[in-house]
Amino acid sequence: MLITEILARNARVYGDETALIERDPVNSTRKEVTWTEFDADANRMANALLSKGVKKGDKVVHLMMNCIDWLPAYFGILRTGAWVVPLNFRFSADDIKLCADIAEASAFVFGEEFIDRVERIKTALDKTVECYIFVGPEEKRPGFAEQYTDLLAAASPKAPDIESDLNDSAALYFTSGTTGTPKAVHLTHRNLEHACYVENRHHYQTHADCYLCIPPLYHTGAKMHWFGNFLVGAKGVLLKGLNPKWILEAISEENVTNVFLLVPWAHDILIAIENGDVNLEDYQLDQWRLMHIGAQPIPPSLIKKWKKVFPHHDYDTNYGLTETTGPGCVHLGLENTHKVGAIGVPGFDWECRIVDFEHNPVADGEPGELLVKGPGVMREYYKNPEATLATLNEGWLYTGDIARKDEDGFFWLVDRAKDVIITGGENIFPVEIESHIMSHPKVQDVGVIGMPDERLGEIVAAIIQEKPNQTLTEEGIAKFCEELPRYKRPRKIIFGEVPRSPTGKIEKPKLRKQYTGIAGKIGKLQ
Repeated sequence: MLITEILARNARVYGDETALIERDPVNSTRKEVTWTEFDADANRMANALLSKGVKKGDKVVHLMMNCIDWLPAYFGILRTGAWVVPLNFRFSADDIKLCADIAEASAFVFGEEFIDRVERIKTALDKTVECYIFVGPEEKRPGFAEQYTDLLAAASPKAPDIESDLNDSAALYFTSGTTGTPKAVHLTHRNLEHACYVENRHHYQTHADCYLCIPPLYHTGAKMHWFGNFLVGAKGVLLKGLNPKWILEAISEENVTNVFLLVPWAHDILIAIENGDVNLEDYQLDQWRLMHIGAQPIPPSLIKKWKKVFPHHDYDTNYGLTETTGPGCVHLGLENTHKVGAIGVPGFDWECRIVDFEHNPVADGEPGELLVKGPGVMREYYKNPEATLATLNEGWLYTGDIARKDEDGFFWLVDRAKDVIITGGENIFPVEIESHIMSHPKVQDVGVIGMPDERLGEIVAAIIQEKPNQTLTEEGIAKFCEELPRYKRPRKIIFGEVPRSPTGKIEKPKLRKQYTGIAGKIGKLQ
């Protein structure tokens, strides 16, 4: 069933019930829409776009911060038969132009936060873009764009007569660009539908559940987790703000049952509890049944601490890529907390295998590249046949991640192939070192990179972010790392901030650019 049809069904069955809630603690506002309103606004958006000349097969850029209009606009684009092109809100004007050029976008939907960036490149965008729609206050609307609310008010709330099927193209999702130029991941309606069932089969959402969405909706890792609730007509809460108190307030006041967090946010909550900044007794949390994490390797020490504070919580680790339509091609499973640290087993309707760099299967326990196969695998990298050929082979997606499989059939992420540090001929995987350092009680975050060295080629450098009001020393970290084999111990210790993307990934290129220089408070250990 097309996800646009799932929305229509939810409107028929659960019409007057709340579908979406937007909480903005910064401005102390709360909005909500019912399933009937959600469905009607999606239809109005579709009909407005069609009236502006958008047709099936066109591409429509969707550039908005999380808000209650984000999903109706997304579904409205899909209902025209056009491809939706959600863009990372951190993209520069040049990045936005690159993505719009690749897509040959015919329409552009954007929020007020992006006015300056769009104005900077509008002349270049005008080569293909015929319609600009502004989602924001009328007084801020640029003259070249039409007002979203005005277009919706003038459009029909009835579904347009556009036929689509599961094999049709649905979306272009651009990779984050943390490993180079963003690539356009071409997804089908079948990909999007499958993501709904994967999430629901893994986390058992029912109509009574409520999902708290904090990550940016442009990313598959946020929206596809919401899809599990969406499939059964359960409500979702969009939280505009990252603060442990705001997260706990939303869970308490909206009766939230399942929450997807990133590693830094889980750490922040535990630190706030530990420091007395929040008191759990002030919140209604008994209904909160599931906390799950993905998007990056999970330190087992974090989950052990979490389970001590929230012993009744189910926990799951989710692994996925934009190229697999988001999370779930591998997942730990609620029943497998004894394997915390592993990314898990193949997800619902997925297959996995590990091969060496000659594409031969490796023995259990040996590291190699993780391959996945299933209905969520992208169709291609759009307009990039070379990258497609290097990534897809007979239905298998080569993830670029190094993993191993244990004797029980669980997969363990070792590291990104591009992040491997080669020192004195030895391959070192930063994740192992990061996981160890993260278990230090005074460490809030850590990123490990390779730095050039004349004798060894590369040496291990650890950039360490201390917890608030905590002080670490080079000698203390060196002593703590003595549990690691000697060749894996950091040769450089840097105390500083660890940059992460909106989806929680450590931005290794930023760290390499900053510290290959070398900047910051650095200690060298020989």
